[in-house]
Amino acid sequence: MKVGIINYGMGNLGSVRRALGDLGADVFIAEQAAALFDADRLVLPGVGAFAEGMSRLRGGGWMETIRRLVLEEARPMLGICLGMQMLAGYGEEGEGADGLGLIQGRVKQLDAFGCTLRIPHVGWNEMKFLAEEPLLAHIPQLADFYFVHSYAFAVADPSQVIGTTSYGVELVAAVRHRHVFGTQFHPEKSSRAGRRLLQNFLDYVPC
Repeated sequence: MKVGIINYGMGNLGSVRRALGDLGADVFIAEQAAALFDADRLVLPGVGAFAEGMSRLRGGGWMETIRRLVLEEARPMLGICLGMQMLAGYGEEGEGADGLGLIQGRVKQLDAFGCTLRIPHVGWNEMKFLAEEPLLAHIPQLADFYFVHSYAFAVADPSQVIGTTSYGVELVAAVRHRHVFGTQFHPEKSSRAGRRLLQNFLDYVPC
């Protein structure tokens, strides 16, 4: 199985590649959008601002290829941190920008949800599973994952939220729509639970 990690210039590529490689996946860094056609699974990592991330995806020709492979060819995809946020229809950071639109909703600053704690949210937090999901198989309820974020995903369809975390208020921690998955936390930095989640993504068989 080949896993393509999308390099649009804002991703935590090294640690994601190592984590997947340690699980036995055939991992490569996709430097150009055309390289993704060789991938059985796509991973969109990300650290930074929503608008800049989307600008780089559009400018590099990634957006059309991602949408084709995911929507038309049903290739499983995992968005991590900013990568999860860019799955949304719109992000409010800065002047705002349209996202990939693979999971409908808006990305808003944490205080817009009523969070009064320190922003950004940095550190280990428990995740509560809201549904029995293949991405979360064999992971204990309330397992700890590592978060670094100032914005969170307000998902339009609550049934697509598969996990939440509490940081003063309840926030979306993981999402799924069919074969599209996203985690607000960094599974590659989340010890045993994160490793299990990545293995589950590799093992996932689209219906």
